[in-house]
Parts: sequence; C-alpha cells; structure tokens
Amino acid sequence: MRIRAAVLHAYHEPLAVEELELDPPRAGELLVRIAAAGVCHSDLHLADGHLGPGRVPMVLGHEGAGVVEAVGEGVTHVAPGDHVAFCFVPACGRCASCAAGRRNLCEVASARAWAGTLLDGTSRLHRTGGGAVQHFNFVACFAERCVVPAASAVPIPDALPLWQASLLGCGVVTAVGAVRNAARVAVGESVCVIGCGGVGLQLVAAARLAGAGRIVAVERDAAKRELALARGATDAVDGGAGAVLERVPGGVDHAFEAVGSPATIRLAWDVLRAGATAIVVGIAPHGVDVALPAFELLAEKGIRGSYYGSGDASSLLASMAVLAADGRFPVADVVTHVTDLDGIEDAFGRLRRGEGARTVAVIDPAIAGRP
Repeated sequence: MRIRAAVLHAYHEPLAVEELELDPPRAGELLVRIAAAGVCHSDLHLADGHLGPGRVPMVLGHEGAGVVEAVGEGVTHVAPGDHVAFCFVPACGRCASCAAGRRNLCEVASARAWAGTLLDGTSRLHRTGGGAVQHFNFVACFAERCVVPAASAVPIPDALPLWQASLLGCGVVTAVGAVRNAARVAVGESVCVIGCGGVGLQLVAAARLAGAGRIVAVERDAAKRELALARGATDAVDGGAGAVLERVPGGVDHAFEAVGSPATIRLAWDVLRAGATAIVVGIAPHGVDVALPAFELLAEKGIRGSYYGSGDASSLLASMAVLAADGRFPVADVVTHVTDLDGIEDAFGRLRRGEGARTVAVIDPAIAGRP
C-alpha cells in the first residue's frame, strides 16, 4: 500500500513528508494503523547526525501507538482491531543478553536496529520509484501505517486513549525502568533529576511512584520547572550542584541525567552523596567524552548508563499501560504541544531550542482521541 511518512534523506536537512510503498507483513510481523507518535530527542539525534553515519533514507519515529490492521503468520498475541503501543527493542529471548535478563540489550535486535531493517534483515519501506527506506528502531511511526516485528507491538487497554498511549514506549519505559531497575530507588530516598524534558518529567513521576522522599528537579526553563513540580518534584532549581546541595546537604541518594551533555553528566556526579550512583539516560552525541575527578572514586561514588529501562521493556510497557489507563500514572501532563505529520519538523526545531517538553503528533485523529 501507499502511505504518507516523514522521511529523513540527509542529516541536518528537514524531514520530507512524502508517499512511500509499504509492503504487507511477513511471518512474525504485523501491520499497524498509527494513531499518534511522540516526538523524542532520540529522533532528533539521528536527524542531526549524532548517532553515526549511514542511516538514511529513513522513516523516523519510535514512540507511538495505533490499531492492528493485519497480522502475519505465527502472530497470535494480537489480532486486527487490537490497540497496541510500540516497543522498539523486540528482544529475541535467546542471545546472551536476553538469557541474562537484559532484554533491553538484545544483541539480535541491536544489530538489526543499527542496520535500519526488520528482524529478517530487510525493509518493508520503499520509495515509489524503487529503493529501500530504513526503519528507525523497527517502528518508523512518523507515518500513517507501519509494519513491525510481533514483539514490537504490546497490547494495551482500550480505555487508554491512543494519543496518551503513544508516550509509553520510550519516555515512560526509559524513566520508570531507570528508577526501578537501574537505581532501585527505595521509599524515602532522595533523588535529583537533571533536565525536565519529555523523559526527565517521567523520571520525576517515576521517582514519586517509587516513594522517593525528596525529588529535586534541575532545569533552566521556568515552565518546565513548574511542570516538574506538578509531576511530583519537591524542589525545582535552575542552578548547579550548589543549588541542589542546599536542598539536600551531603548529596542525594540517586541522580538521574536526562540531557546527554558532558556538563549535565558531571553535574549528576557532583550532587551525589558518598557511595551513591548517577544514572545517565540522556543520549550524548557519538564521540563526546566526559571527564570525572578520579580522586572522588575514593568516596565510592559511581556512574552508569541506563538504556530503555534496563530490563524487559515489553513487560514494563504493558504494566505501565494498565497504570496509565487506571489513572495511577498520568502521562498527558508532559505534553506541551500537539501537531500532525507535517508539523514534526517544527517540533524538532522546538527541541533544538529547548522549548516545551513533549510534542505528540496526531497521525490519525479518528482513532487517536482528542488531546
């Protein structure tokens, strides 16, 4: 079939919304009519060439939700008409990482994602005149429809509006998993969240869900600081380590970095108490280095990354969809802008300027619900 999609043809150039050919799903795959997609900084990183060469032409979008329209042979966990949200690591369950319980680091999925293909090493997207187009992280949901591996489609409750469900598959899973699995935040502990964009605001809410006693949000933008307070932060500051340490003398039990710059990663280190660990979820451009004071390792401080929830992303997504549908983990309040397929490039501009938190692109208003 023919679909409209937002295509990246070259780094540092605007996305082109154009018609592509989409092949039907093969065995182990399914076709989804896309309701809405979140515009994430990871999409922008790729568009700006920060994630390495050779990844064009590509349909971006990895955080979204929609309705199943057709399933390929062997797909039994969903049927046409089911509502799904997208998991962009369709874990194989057999590689060494999966066997160790680190399904977010699935080696098979990683290799195929980097190549821009589906799990069989081929693409379902083509230019109308011929030539394959890559899928971003198996999903490619800046489009009217997409074909994804079965493991990338997670069933969700019908009660959850699809425009809200579109926010689960990256920001919520990344944040809640970082708090639960990477940091293991305990009731009453202190937390610092650095950067309150789409993921940072979810980190604040995840820390609150975990029962953190003090949650200090660090953010330059005043409007985002207000959003952080509304999401559960006890303090919101625009300063550096000194401003945080005024609130939590001696340092915090957990620091989460959601920007991806050397300065903010260093800040996450500087606000730690002795024996604590900083968790970096922000994506720094390829080739960027971070310097830390080696002497402070004597205080047994640590730093580690957390990628896509540090565990079973699909299972976590399903459980958070239930919480969101029940109103126990609201997601709508992180949305500061709503657009459509043609407005995604403008959303990229806002991300570059640091304006707003999350933009939702409503691709199909008939099924997305009303933001």
